Amino acid sequence: MKLTLVIFALAGATLCSPVFAQTAASANTAASGASAPSDPPPSVAQAGQWTPPYGQPVTGLTRAQVYQDLVHAEKDGQYQYLNQTLYSHG
Repeated sequence: MKLTLVIFALAGATLCSPVFAQTAASANTAASGASAPSDPPPSVAQAGQWTPPYGQPVTGLTRAQVYQDLVHAEKDGQYQYLNQTLYSHG
């Protein structure tokens, strides 16, 4: 019984060690005195942040482009349709 428990514990530790590889590497870098850059390059993704597919940069819209989209949606009927279906409170 104890042998089985020890085997499962060792197998679990072996299988789960790659999960913590990144945090251990970053901890070793900080402990060795090497400082991380304050602003990473935009192509490098931070842990937990969304990245666009295929590494393509996401560009924001200007105010003029957003206003043009709004005017187009009003003329097209999309704005009225959304107000009647999705945003109706009744």
